[in-house]
Amino acid sequence: MMKRLALFFLFISFFRPAFSQTVRGIVMDKSNNKKIDFASVYINDTYIGTNTDKNGYFELDISRYKTLPLTISALGYYSLTLTEFSTDKIIEVYLKPKIFELKEVVVEAKSPPRNRKKNLKIFRQQFLGISSNGQKCDISNENDIVFRNAGNTLIAYASKPLIITNYGLGYKLTYYLDTFEFNRGERSFLYQGNAIFNEDLSKGLAKKKFFDKRRKKAYLGSRNQFFSCLWSNSLKENGFVIMNSEGENIRYNDIVIVKSGSKKYLSYKGRIYIYYLSKSPNSYLDLLKNKVYFDRTGYFDGSGVKIIGQMAQQRVGDLLPYDYKVE
Repeated sequence: MMKRLALFFLFISFFRPAFSQTVRGIVMDKSNNKKIDFASVYINDTYIGTNTDKNGYFELDISRYKTLPLTISALGYYSLTLTEFSTDKIIEVYLKPKIFELKEVVVEAKSPPRNRKKNLKIFRQQFLGISSNGQKCDISNENDIVFRNAGNTLIAYASKPLIITNYGLGYKLTYYLDTFEFNRGERSFLYQGNAIFNEDLSKGLAKKKFFDKRRKKAYLGSRNQFFSCLWSNSLKENGFVIMNSEGENIRYNDIVIVKSGSKKYLSYKGRIYIYYLSKSPNSYLDLLKNKVYFDRTGYFDGSGVKIIGQMAQQRVGDLLPYDYKVE
């Protein structure tokens, strides 16, 4: 009997790595190979995350989001997103240090307070958005944001992760800002970064109804809903229609490539016109890559898509976690 038990546990131990959904790794400084402690390791726009220990080591169960990229962020470093990684062995992650010029901080410190106030207003409008949800956001550590003007372009740096409370959608989240640039003349805007959700504020029946209503409004017609419906081939049922520049309907098989059983990619030559509950296009998609990965959760590779129109107006203030579902 004991022999059979021993063989049983040996069998389980042997096959466990094959079914493991836990990613393990060590985070290091790319410039000197030093271990980075308390780095954040997480699935972007979810509640799933952990921190590295004093030896830079981490373990994270990704079973709920095993098809999504893994993001690593740390104070003083640029975030890194891994689209391909193994759960069978310990991975090594190298983060690039951020280098801020001291003179930029000194220049802002000497500038009139009204200039900073003006810059903060621009930052909030472009970063959080001008929607009712964006206006109901609070950044508790705004003092950690430093501004620099390069000609007609406003550049913002965040020396620490931004702690944001969204009183419109009922979330607390941490945002790791890597890039923020706003050109006043062209009214063009670029920001890059990653977020992890920390807390759901929808406690109590009254608050839950309030937040559910606002979350649903933010989700419907959003980028997340579009890509989620595209993945399940249910655009029409959810109010979406996609057309080409000639006004012809684009079929699912003309735009979606399926690989490795379930991995899906968006591929199309030309602009994609998106209609949502309207007779005129609300948004437009231009692909910057031959194929762009997207997932059932609504995740898509943002570096491969240029979004114009209504969907582009949604900023951090309208951000929802990938596990959000319309009730």
